[in-house]
Amino acid sequence: MINLTNIQVHFGDFEALKTINLEVKQGEFFTLLGPSGCGKTTTLRTITGFISPTSGTVEVDGKDITDLEIEKRNIGMVFQNYALFPTMSVYENIAFGLRVKKVSKREIDERVNEIARKVELEPMQLKKKISELSGGQQQRVAIARALVTSPAIICLDEPLSNLDAKLRVQLRNELKDLQRKFGITTIYVTHDQEEALTLSDRIAVFNLGNIEQIGRPDEVYNHSATEFVCNFIGDINQLSKEFLLNAGAGPEHGVDTAKKCYIRLERLYVNNKLDNHLELNAVVENYEYYGLYIKYSLNVNGEYLKVIEKNNGSPMYSIGDNVTLSFDPENIMQF
Repeated sequence: MINLTNIQVHFGDFEALKTINLEVKQGEFFTLLGPSGCGKTTTLRTITGFISPTSGTVEVDGKDITDLEIEKRNIGMVFQNYALFPTMSVYENIAFGLRVKKVSKREIDERVNEIARKVELEPMQLKKKISELSGGQQQRVAIARALVTSPAIICLDEPLSNLDAKLRVQLRNELKDLQRKFGITTIYVTHDQEEALTLSDRIAVFNLGNIEQIGRPDEVYNHSATEFVCNFIGDINQLSKEFLLNAGAGPEHGVDTAKKCYIRLERLYVNNKLDNHLELNAVVENYEYYGLYIKYSLNVNGEYLKVIEKNNGSPMYSIGDNVTLSFDPENIMQF
């Protein structure tokens, strides 16, 4: 559907994108993930036409659109601040793109009302000013405005970042439901790892103008391709050479102690040794109770590791308890 080939973007002497190659499939929810300044928004704006690449090509359905005008790309855009017109009504905001295209008044009315129903905006809300709406309702208006022109692709640039945590989770679920309902190819930009993992069919992890890894959420989380991805996606423990040697981990377990070694929190176990697991004695240093799970901080010979235990109703460990920490060497990521 969308192909970026050898895309480079320079702003004067600054190389914002080095050599970007990626393919987005038809109907896919594809996320560009990374920290601020990594190139993800620059990539999105290159796809939509707001930025012209220094070199490389942008193709949609095999057609080169690298130099095509923004309005001719058939791409809907939802900006971080929604970019809604505050003096216009909700109806006028949604209808704006259709009026620019000189669509008939009757068809505008039909399409605005249809898209409003699909994004669950009530008829009475269409008459309101943007300032009278909640953040969640404003987001629906922005999405409706992007979808009403029937684009082949919709691009969203951190549309949830200005909302409080509870509303962000609620709208994240609604956004995914809408994308499935419309079946539209979606490119989503975020710095939030949890958003990326829960929403995406595939993720491209950006760093310093490069793509470090492209894959399904489970692939980038469980089989991180680089040390940066390993540290950026989710929480993780780095294991020292001393820790590994004390546990008996070595070449016979596929572990190279000369490399940097990491393990996810949920891949460590407390008082629950399984087959092929190595173990060490540890002391509970601290804990955080989250309801669904408990995050323990364990002291292993002066080295501190974090462990997540499911809350299954069993008594919690207390600070100072002596426990056994175990892990499967196969779950160690090495770089």
